[in-house]
Amino acid sequence: MKILYFSRDYTTHDHRFLSALTKAGEKVYYITLERRGHVLEDRALPGEVEIVSWAGGKKPARLVDGPMLLLDLKHLLRKIRPDILHAGPLQTVGFLSALSGFQPFVSMSWGYDLLIDAERSASWRWSTRYTLNHSAAMVGDCETIRQRAASYGMAPERIVTFPWGVDLEKYHPGNRQDAGDKHFTLLSTRSWEPVYGVDVLVRGFLQAAQSCPKLHLVLLGNGSQAPLLRKMIAEGGAAEKVTFAGQISQKDLPRYYRSADLYVSASHSDGTSISLLEAMACGTPVLVSDIPGNKEWVTPGVEGWLFPDGDSRALAGAIISAFERREQLVQMSEAARNLAERRADWEKNFPELLRAYDIARSHIRNR
Repeated sequence: MKILYFSRDYTTHDHRFLSALTKAGEKVYYITLERRGHVLEDRALPGEVEIVSWAGGKKPARLVDGPMLLLDLKHLLRKIRPDILHAGPLQTVGFLSALSGFQPFVSMSWGYDLLIDAERSASWRWSTRYTLNHSAAMVGDCETIRQRAASYGMAPERIVTFPWGVDLEKYHPGNRQDAGDKHFTLLSTRSWEPVYGVDVLVRGFLQAAQSCPKLHLVLLGNGSQAPLLRKMIAEGGAAEKVTFAGQISQKDLPRYYRSADLYVSASHSDGTSISLLEAMACGTPVLVSDIPGNKEWVTPGVEGWLFPDGDSRALAGAIISAFERREQLVQMSEAARNLAERRADWEKNFPELLRAYDIARSHIRNR
């Protein structure tokens, strides 16, 4: 089967999907909409993937470029004649694909497109509905996304829901590294952008650290809030309690999960968070905001805890409570790993994408 895989930019998630598709024996052609300023994935594309040169993928995308990009996309589709056009996020890459008129077209939600972007304005809502109404099938990663897609007119029987999952051989429990009993280590892996609430996390940490001197926070990543976060930590007198570890390679990431006592995320919006699944696969108990996507995974007191979204005071209390109950973390670690094995195994979940392709092809044949 020939697949034209179209994404906004090359990310860690794209690497996994492209690798799995080629491993499954599919012929994959790949294009991106744009190239943004920072590297989102440091691994090379799988060797079997054919990168296609076209009008996009060289610079940040602009609305004014839309007609030119659509014209060239139609040209590519006539040239390649794929069996499936796979595209997402919905309002950018997906919308352009829907406008092309090509079928079978499988749209893939990236979570934020339905949870945030779809509500930006009437035009964003319209493009969301248009894309879904022209999708032969749609892929989403959780029940929250399924319900949101259906509310925009996507036929429920053509929505395929599966957690993107993680590589359980790579992300697995191990002895805590470089830890000992000196610190109680909290780990954040989210980008430093407003939607991920890292500022809320830092506020909660600073409050908790005032009464719990053993706390230590490891912040991975970077982003537009870097100056704000560094200022908050400096003014809070906690510079020695925070490690800014920067952007970490995928190879090194599991080591950080295993070194942490608790994974913390204050994200304001997520479908199924991959970093949450990575933490649980490594047996790291979690403390996350009580948004719908997280509540599909975390049972309070079992794999970890939830706290009210945006409430730094509640987060501080939850951090202190986790520290005081740290003898429970061994059982939580086992529960987190067990849940990951049951529901977050990438090898078991990936074939659902191929099922979505089959649904799309069948729908187009039979309409």
